[in-house]
Amino acid sequence: MAVALIAVISIVASVLTWAFSDARATTSVTGPASWDQLPEVTALPPTLAEVWRARSGATQSPVVVLTPLKETGEEKPSTVVTGDGGEMNGRDPLTGDVRWTYKRDLPLCVVSTGQSRAMALYSKGTNCSEMTAVDGITGERKAQRNGDAEPDTALLNEGSHMITTGSKYLEVYRRDDLVKALEYGALRAIVNPNKQPRVGCTYGSMAVTSGKFAMVERCPDDASERVSVIKPNPDKADDPKVFTSFVTGGKNVQVVAVTDRLVAVALPNPSRIVVFDAESGNQISEAPIDVPSSDFTDPPHHVARSFATKTNVFWFSGSKTIALSLETLTPLWTANDTLGAGTTLAGRALIPVKDGLRVYEQATGDLVGTIRVRRDGYPGPVQLATAGPVVLEQRGETLVALR
Repeated sequence: MAVALIAVISIVASVLTWAFSDARATTSVTGPASWDQLPEVTALPPTLAEVWRARSGATQSPVVVLTPLKETGEEKPSTVVTGDGGEMNGRDPLTGDVRWTYKRDLPLCVVSTGQSRAMALYSKGTNCSEMTAVDGITGERKAQRNGDAEPDTALLNEGSHMITTGSKYLEVYRRDDLVKALEYGALRAIVNPNKQPRVGCTYGSMAVTSGKFAMVERCPDDASERVSVIKPNPDKADDPKVFTSFVTGGKNVQVVAVTDRLVAVALPNPSRIVVFDAESGNQISEAPIDVPSSDFTDPPHHVARSFATKTNVFWFSGSKTIALSLETLTPLWTANDTLGAGTTLAGRALIPVKDGLRVYEQATGDLVGTIRVRRDGYPGPVQLATAGPVVLEQRGETLVALR
């Protein structure tokens, strides 16, 4: 009788565990293991028209999964990921057809990508605490981890790590297994005191590159805002490794870009780009920019609105897009009255403007022309990306594919 009673209790416990578990409230529909490679783009199209759209309130910019080719290892776009409510979908870039679905009964905070995977950060209460990685091709669930990111977080791909952003606290996770590699700022539970380099600070904009990230810090003991260049510390997550940290001499500054060697910072009054050495903090150069003082506010989600090509970095100030040299981070040319940083297609820069996409030569800033795009009265900022011949526009909570 005792054995039977134990067996009954075990069965009931198992049923109750399943009934209230996260697994029961999760839907995972996987897709095929491979897809045809997207066609290469060798010339700009004369026109672009909408081919599909999807609601995607959890993507802050278009999310395109890059997958390495078996033959060469070169990364190519394979899947466009959308996220809304509690559902994340992997889609065919050409048609928008859903290839796989991952859904939970929790609201999505943000969807991003890294290492051929789609990354979903869910909220289970006040903060964004549930991170899940799924295979970008099949949608199969991979690593999963609990964290404590702030509600308005972004999720940035640093190369080998994923970074959450925030005004007082950020976390870094190893991209392959989501093991925490860094806690920075106002830790929720301090295990080892005096590990953080500064306390009581708030954070502005952030930019990432392989192996490090740069961020604006506003600390009570500093006369002006500072920029810190930091790397994850996989061995001791609460003991960050700081390459350098220096005061800028300005207020309302923005980190524009960071490379292996340099950090570009935009300062107002007068408006200028100042470039610092990423390891010593020494100033390298300074150049004026034609940007109004009203643009010097923290960007959404604390993320620098910029993207890099093989030769340039394009930074959106809020009203203008400035092309910087990737080698020196000095300004090259400026596009006025823009809606975002832009993207590239067939070697040219595409920058969103009110009536469509302006096409520029990357090196010189020469205007090639304008491709008209109808946005049905949408007046806000536009984040761009490409997937083969498809141009993707994030318009608020809607993702629109053009071809």
